Amino acid sequence: MTALDPDDVRTEALFVSDLQSSQQPTPEVIRAAVDAAVGRLGEHGCAALVAQEFGEHPDCALGRMQWARRAVRSAY
Repeated sequence: MTALDPDDVRTEALFVSDLQSSQQPTPEVIRAAVDAAVGRLGEHGCAALVAQEFGEHPDCALGRMQWARRAVRSAY
């Protein structure tokens, strides 16, 4: 099994968190949300929920993923 890219894991974790872009979260809040999601779901659990969301809500998922990627890059 290959190692997961830390930024990918963080992005998926933020994607599945309850945090919203409209909250304009600080880097500290983003990191806390990522830690909470990974702690609750695990790395693979976050990835599974991302896949589920893309399957059920593809119209919303792309924008949220783009936001999550940008937010993770700015917070780490």
